[in-house]
Amino acid sequence: MSHLISRSTHALIHSHWGTKLRPGVALAVCGALSLCAFSGCSSDDDDTTSSGAQGGSGAHGGSSGKGGASGKGGAKGGTGGGLAGEAGQSTQGGTSNAGRGGTAGRGGKSGAGTGGNAGALENAGEAGTGGSKGGSGGSNAGTGGSSTGAAGGESGGGGETGQLIDPTSFDGKQVFRYDTFGDDVFWTETLRINEAIQAALDPTTALGLGFKVDADAVPAGVLASADLTSPATTLALIGLDAIVGVKGTVDEEGNLTRVGITCALCHSNVDDSVMPGIGVRIDGQANRDLDPGAIIALSPGLAGNQAALDVLNSWGPGFYDPRWNQDGINHPVVIPSIYGLAGVPLETFTGDGPVSYWNAYVAVTQMHGQGVFFDPRIDVAVIYDRDLVTPKLPSLFDYEVSLLKPAVPAGAFDADAATRGAALFTGTAECSTCHTGSTLTDAATKLHAAAETGMEPLTASRSATGLYRTTPLRGLLKNAPYFHDGSAATLAAVVTHYDTALSLGLSSGEQSDLVEYLKSL
Repeated sequence: MSHLISRSTHALIHSHWGTKLRPGVALAVCGALSLCAFSGCSSDDDDTTSSGAQGGSGAHGGSSGKGGASGKGGAKGGTGGGLAGEAGQSTQGGTSNAGRGGTAGRGGKSGAGTGGNAGALENAGEAGTGGSKGGSGGSNAGTGGSSTGAAGGESGGGGETGQLIDPTSFDGKQVFRYDTFGDDVFWTETLRINEAIQAALDPTTALGLGFKVDADAVPAGVLASADLTSPATTLALIGLDAIVGVKGTVDEEGNLTRVGITCALCHSNVDDSVMPGIGVRIDGQANRDLDPGAIIALSPGLAGNQAALDVLNSWGPGFYDPRWNQDGINHPVVIPSIYGLAGVPLETFTGDGPVSYWNAYVAVTQMHGQGVFFDPRIDVAVIYDRDLVTPKLPSLFDYEVSLLKPAVPAGAFDADAATRGAALFTGTAECSTCHTGSTLTDAATKLHAAAETGMEPLTASRSATGLYRTTPLRGLLKNAPYFHDGSAATLAAVVTHYDTALSLGLSSGEQSDLVEYLKSL
């Protein structure tokens, strides 16, 4: 079961596809899913009795550095009623002239906060803090009803000291490529996308949607004779773990009984050595052919939800919106490559946190894995009873930072022009003002307002920081389109943007030299 505290009271009572939940109820169960799932839960607006919320258990801390922020202790004890300031256990409602009344019951007791699990190795999470003060009294009852005071809850007990997690117990490469973190529950039982795959997703269609096939996972000679127009071939490939980023179970009758996704779906590619879309894996390289929205839109679980389908089908290949199911705003960004992250302090476009922060956010809120993610800056907390994410973050981190940027092909740039461009980069063009150090980013010391570099402000405004991180520059030849929103199709367009936004006054020749230097990185 997952528990969600999401962005604002509005987000608590409305799923972003129009399904309503009872106001003030912040603990929701939809199968094993939170409100941020792609298909919302529903609740009739009746006189259902709601119990006072117990204090939440302490979120399991990720590891410091490698495994995300260290966890605090137990969560605060519950207030007298449901989260968002509702009353405690409400008894049967009375009536009033205005409609549904009811007398507020006694406040729920605050739960004893349990300790957050510590981080990996030497970066242990903090010991759990004590529970908060007792629950508050019940609030006023519904319109027209009377209210009674509620007794305060008892204060919570102190949290327990966390336990160290051994990062060597997981293989980061295996986690990256094959671990769904339990998200198959969502993709199978709620979206039912396994039904769509089995019924109609033949390999030719799948390749057209940007799925990739790992040729090394397929026995020799099989692809040459495979029927690429049959969904049965897709199921066979899934059974071989050959479709990159897709993990499924195919039974003896050839039925796809469960399916989930892994990190590799968006952040691995292939070298097309067999044919376009089929070849040797390249972990860390963004799959800019992938159309996540169109793939999700295939799900029978979204049938009839036209508003959601319109949004999903608007993104297009190489784009995904990792906040839409949190804030309801449709504004996708490009799927980023994740190679060359060693030494990069902040991984996301908006510098919300280190690598493992974003791993946890995506695994829990986007892939819908069963884990723990909490960030009060964006008012998001998803807590599953089983945490299949946090213990794996250290090993996942180690593998991701081991992924090197791709080698620059011989003859890919003009060496003489690149030398002149390097001088411009640190001189007249002023690029090194922000692109500093070995990682070519100042993200360790500062973030930037959108207006500083002429970026659109909406993406930043939706983030925890409200700002943008200076992008570390590596492997740029393999990373088009550029900028977080893909608004620059070429490196020449990138240089032109900054020349205009910063009034650099570079000549066309100087801009061309800068492009050659960027190609060399």
